[in-house]
Amino acid sequence: MKAVQVTGYGDVDMLEVVDIVIPPPRKGEVLVKVKACAINNTEIWMREGAYGTEEKSGWRPEGVQFPRVPGSDITGEIVEVGADVSETLVGKSVVLFPFTSSGTEGSEHISDDMSFIGSEYDGGYAEYVAWPAELCYDMPLSTYEESAVFSVSGLTAWHMVEQIQAQPSETIVVTGANGGVGSLNVQIASKVFGSKVIAIVGDLALEEKMKELGATHVLSYRSANLAEEIVEVNGGPVDSVLDVVGDALFETSLEVLKKGGKFCISGSAGGQKTQLDFRTLYLKHITFYGSVLGTREEFKRMLGAISEGKIKPVIDRTFSLEQAGEAQTYFKHSGKLGKIVLLP
Repeated sequence: MKAVQVTGYGDVDMLEVVDIVIPPPRKGEVLVKVKACAINNTEIWMREGAYGTEEKSGWRPEGVQFPRVPGSDITGEIVEVGADVSETLVGKSVVLFPFTSSGTEGSEHISDDMSFIGSEYDGGYAEYVAWPAELCYDMPLSTYEESAVFSVSGLTAWHMVEQIQAQPSETIVVTGANGGVGSLNVQIASKVFGSKVIAIVGDLALEEKMKELGATHVLSYRSANLAEEIVEVNGGPVDSVLDVVGDALFETSLEVLKKGGKFCISGSAGGQKTQLDFRTLYLKHITFYGSVLGTREEFKRMLGAISEGKIKPVIDRTFSLEQAGEAQTYFKHSGKLGKIVLLP
């Protein structure tokens, strides 16, 4: 089969299109013919070594083993089953839950043996992938392309909103609101949980599109007075911040939070290290949440909300599998709205 492998740490030239053997489904697994695979920051940062190198590079202590086929937002058709899996699954269109874990229900995402598809397992930058049958769910939408944009970004966004216990009476600031996680944070917080959302983007030309996703106000991080603008449009400090930017907006985020406010972060595209004045933290009684991925029950709730039309897919552009390097490069451009999808 055709696949794209990461051969080591570095730039996009470390992505190589290869022909490899189709993985046979083992006991309890199915073989999925990949129809679409959306791109996430995770596979780019893994390749670039942003998570570290050698034993620190992946989710498991031993680190990523190269070559590795990346890709975790996967939809496809089950074409073969392994031992102890019903043949009735053949022909079923599915979306893949993106990791394995022995963690108990509700704690799967924080188990020490959590292993991610595309990092610890070969993923969806390929024509086929083998995956546990119990981690394959019915597609929430009718097309593979649209159903592929939620698995990692959507689960992370859903978990973030549940962590802060968003309420209809609250205002939530969403940074990086035009990105994969951010655009879903806007939708989930506003259209599922009923909160008021202030979306932070770079280009205000996206304002109308962000409002269509559920944002009440749209502001630019390029403003020299962003904190003042947030407080002004809200009529006071906000209840929570859902952040994927990190250092670049960290000070602003803490400044606009009310006393007793909540700050939840799932990414750091704008800087992975920052300075914190602890007095801000304790004098304002701010609660911090670190967040990535989520639980299987949250995944099911998310798929239900998608099926009901409360959350809609936002796709910026698609690429062929052979264009994976170009797609990852484009992914890092500012100003895009939504997800980038590979079509094998």
